Amino acid sequence: MSGTIERFTLHVPDEDLADLHRRLAAVRWPAGSTVTDTSQGPTQDKLQALVEHWRDKYDWRACEAELNALGQYRTTIDGLDIDFLHVRSPEAGALPLIMTHGWPGSVLEFRKVIGPLTDPAAHGGDPRDAFHLVIPTLPGFGFSAKPAETGWGPGRTADAWITLMDRLGYDRWGAQGGDLGCAVTDEIARRAPAGLVGMHLNFAMFGPTPDEIADATPDEQAMLAGAKYFWDNLSGYAKQQSTRPQTIGYSLADSPVGQAAWIYALLQDTCGTPGNAEATFTLDEMLDDIMLYWLPNSGASTARMYWEMTRSNWSAPATVDSPTTVATGFTMSPKEHVRKSRRWLERRYTSIVHFDELPAGGHFTALEQPEGFTAAVRATFTHLR
Repeated sequence: MSGTIERFTLHVPDEDLADLHRRLAAVRWPAGSTVTDTSQGPTQDKLQALVEHWRDKYDWRACEAELNALGQYRTTIDGLDIDFLHVRSPEAGALPLIMTHGWPGSVLEFRKVIGPLTDPAAHGGDPRDAFHLVIPTLPGFGFSAKPAETGWGPGRTADAWITLMDRLGYDRWGAQGGDLGCAVTDEIARRAPAGLVGMHLNFAMFGPTPDEIADATPDEQAMLAGAKYFWDNLSGYAKQQSTRPQTIGYSLADSPVGQAAWIYALLQDTCGTPGNAEATFTLDEMLDDIMLYWLPNSGASTARMYWEMTRSNWSAPATVDSPTTVATGFTMSPKEHVRKSRRWLERRYTSIVHFDELPAGGHFTALEQPEGFTAAVRATFTHLR
């Protein structure tokens, strides 16, 4: 029924897990190599160790139980079933906050910050900083429904999230996002719904103008160099997903090792310890995320978000000529390849209420640096409640 919100319990059939185990036991590895580093992608020894752990030691049921304990809900918006976590704070005055993950992430990006954000008193914080959290799964990601028509880009997703917050009865709320979640959150801000009090971003998707590039400070020149390295050397996945998501989708649907390598490469390349994913994430953390792509067969449907953005010529809505006035907080990580300076940000976001640069970490801020992420979100909304 339209407008209905239902709680559900996730239980993947045993036969799906048995099928996965059979596929992992029958993997055929690439033959030969010409380099020993990560210049061609993940090294085979690292992938083999991940797969061995996946096959022999990993416990999906533990992850499944964690998701169910948090509170999983489903509702239909714009004809599409959307799954979301809804974790209410014990504090009556908590501020509702919708947080959006990216690719190749999932709602599990936020697993380490849910407790501190919803119940700060239990984690050494001020109860006045509490949030009710709404953490939706992007269309085509995880166990959310896969769009059967084109058009589900950041803008349409933003409309769905606004509807979701209204459907939950929240009339004052904030938004948070990074990666694709930044695009969706920026689109929410462009729409400026009446209930939106502010947003926090740990990524910024605009490109500097020619004048900004010409006038770059030494720090900004380093940012430009980092971005160039990323787009020149690490962004093959984005080109593939932007132009031919269905092509790579066949491999992602058929091979769990192929799906794992596709995600592991980004975890490896963009984390706070580039080239060494295992120094930032546990094997189980990586596999939990990979399973939210493998089990629902969402490799192709998640890739299509990039195609949608390219097809619509999407660009960041906050521009120098049309800046957003929504109160905004920003957090930048030192190992994020595509970083932005406060000077560039201030030309596009005219009400920056918080800005910080963490001492460590990479692209997956909430998962890598949960304490710094939590502090930044709290600081952003302190004066917006």
